Parts: sequence; structure tokens; C-alpha cells
Amino acid sequence: MTYGPVPPASEPQPTQPLWYGEHTAGPSQPGAPQNAAEPPPPVWTKAGADRDRRPRRLVELVSVAVLAAVLASGTTYAVTHTDTATATTSTSSLGASQSAPVVQANPSSPDWAATSGVVVPSVVSISIDSQQGSAKGSGVVIDKSGHVVTNNHVVSGLGQGSQITVTLNDQRSYSASVVGTDPATDLAVIKLDNAPSDLKPIAFGDATRLTVGEPVMAVGNPLGLAGTVTTGIVSALNRPVTTEDSSGGDQLGQSTGEPVVTNAIQTSAAINPGNSGGALVNAGGQLVGINSSIASVSGSSSGGQSGNIGIGFAIPVNEVKAIAEQLIQTGKAQHAYLGVSSRDATVTDGSAKRSAAQIGQVVSGTPAADAGLKTGDAIIAVNGTPVSSAESLVAQIRERTVGEKVTLTVVRDGKQLQVPVTLAVRPDTNQ
Repeated sequence: MTYGPVPPASEPQPTQPLWYGEHTAGPSQPGAPQNAAEPPPPVWTKAGADRDRRPRRLVELVSVAVLAAVLASGTTYAVTHTDTATATTSTSSLGASQSAPVVQANPSSPDWAATSGVVVPSVVSISIDSQQGSAKGSGVVIDKSGHVVTNNHVVSGLGQGSQITVTLNDQRSYSASVVGTDPATDLAVIKLDNAPSDLKPIAFGDATRLTVGEPVMAVGNPLGLAGTVTTGIVSALNRPVTTEDSSGGDQLGQSTGEPVVTNAIQTSAAINPGNSGGALVNAGGQLVGINSSIASVSGSSSGGQSGNIGIGFAIPVNEVKAIAEQLIQTGKAQHAYLGVSSRDATVTDGSAKRSAAQIGQVVSGTPAADAGLKTGDAIIAVNGTPVSSAESLVAQIRERTVGEKVTLTVVRDGKQLQVPVTLAVRPDTNQ
């Protein structure tokens, strides 16, 4: 599939996102349409008392001296939270409220060696073997119990009897089993059998605080090269990306039958085959996304897969955390639901025109109907984030959680309206 109509052969070819797990063999089946209430868009391919009795002035002088030494070094120092109580404790075992484990002295010129030293031990290599073939990818340790988050397309599609092997950065290997998969978001959680006690879970960040131009690092195992890091910047946010599940099925060999629509983080950090499921981190060493796909020039590879061309996509960590928690708790995930079908449109907004997702149908008894949305309304933003297409609307709703309250900016008869909506559970026969 492509990013829209295919241009003539004499014109430059468009790009399309590709899965970046590294499958060496295995079945491939096309995805089936989404729920009819929300049809898929076109597919592109987180004080004690002072016991020091020394004179206060001496303590202040010592503190100033330490600070001066740090600043004079002009470098980075790393602070890990595995053995301290300085990090904020979350009700979740995934630690989304952890502070940044690396403090950069010069944020405009990060010391990536310090960041790498903290993050790499939390990223693992995943190998899948079955009679149908083999696959390789990456994963991220998210708790001390041995749970690892990765992409669904990394662990799915090779049929019954598949064996999963997880190799840590220090080369210790463990068998693992699937805890739960979510084809709709291309996320999965696996768990190490007899997990060691010295696992190093990654610190969680907040993707909503990312800014375009911010430096980031991708960590994974491209082409089987473990512990590889590449750096770049956040080149765009809220980038709607649609990809087909090239794995051909879930861990039981069944067809997932659904394209994945992601409100993705776009990055220039190089991502290549085998990077799928790896970490995208900020300079502080916090997870901000799970690397999932790249853009590639159509027809550039006879096998349908090519190397990095400078545009990669990651699933935002906030969505990753929400889905991973559900998979760990129940083995499956619920998704937010608005209850409309939509199409790409250009609408009049006052004296200007703008691209929008125009509602073609409102399903009765859904959040959209309860909020008073009407056929012909054009949605141009969700919580202030622009919506420019039907795909963009799907991506915005997909990253939300069930029960979340959002405000839709709607153009009706040339005027803007602010429409509050509480999202419900999406009907899904796969759930």
C-alpha cells in the first residue's frame, strides 16, 4: 500500500512505513477492514530531620564546591534509581513516574555515552524460532518481574510451537512466553521464564512533553547487532501512520486482520531491520517511545524491505504504558471508541479553509451520538491537537484510553464548536 495514489513511473515514488522486525521466513496475509463503525484510513505499506550537626556554613561551602566541580567538568553525570528512594513511586510496577536517570550538564549537546550506559542494559534481543521460519527483533525490560514490551509483529505470526529466546545485553539468554498481544496498536508483552533478580527496567518518560527538534536515541538490535544505538531528533509529533501487519497472524498463527494506526513520534534516528520493539529515549535516558516502523521508498527493495532513509516512527510511551499494563493484568487490551465514520475533507472555517475529518456517519448509542455530533460535522482538533484527515482522527482516538474525556473542535456551518466527549470501549470481536 502507498501514501495515496501511485504516481507515474517517471515521477519520484512515495514512501511507506514498513514493519521493522526482521523475519527471515513466514506467512504473510493482508489485513482485513476495521470495524465498520470506524473504517480504516488508507494504508501507507511517565523530609526527614537533618541529623548533620556540623556548622551550617561548612555544609553550604561543601555543597557549593561539589556543584562547582560538576559545572566545571562540562560533562554529564548519571544518577540511577534502582537502589535509592529518590524516584517517585507509581501504583504501577512499570515506574512511569521515575525521574530521568541521566542529568545532562549541557542539554543542547547531550553526552550520549552516559545515556547509552544507562539505557542499553534495559534493551534486549528477541529471537523467534518455529518450523515456519525465524524472526528477530528488540524489546524493553519494563519491570523486575521479567516483563518485556515489544512489537506485536515481532512475536506473532510464526505459528504454534514457536520458541521465544530473550538475550540480555550481558549475553545471558532466557526462554520467554507471550503474556498478551494487541494487534491494533502493534504492541505485545512477553515474560522471561525464571527471570534473574538483577534485571534493569527502563525509566519511563512522558511523550506529551516531547518537542520537535529534541534530541533522541534509538536503542535496539538492527541486523542482529545487539546493543546498537543511533541518535537523531524528534522530527515530527502526532504523525498519523498506518501500517499493515506483515507478520500474517498472532502467536497462534491466526490472522490479526487489522491495520495499525499510530499517532506516532517521527524521528531521524536510524532504525533498521531488527530495531522493532526497541527503545526510543530522550537525553535523560527515559523511554519516550517503542520503535515500530520506518518510511521506505516504494519499490526500493525487491523483498519489500529496505534500509533506513532517515524517517522512523515510534509508538508514544504513554500509549505503550497503558496497553502494557492491560496486557499484564488481563492478557488483552481495550481501546477507546468515538462512534463515527469519517472521510478526508476541506471545510470552510470562518474566512479560511482547512483540512479536516468530516463525519460521514454517527452510530447511535455511542459517545459521538451522546455528544450531539452530526453527519457533516468536520473535526479539526482533539484536545487542541490538529486533525487534518480521517486517518489523523483514528490515530488521535486510538492513543486515548477508555473513559477518557476529550474536547473535539468541530466546524459546523462554518463556525467552530467545542464538543466534550467521554470515550467508550470499542466493540471488537478480537477482544
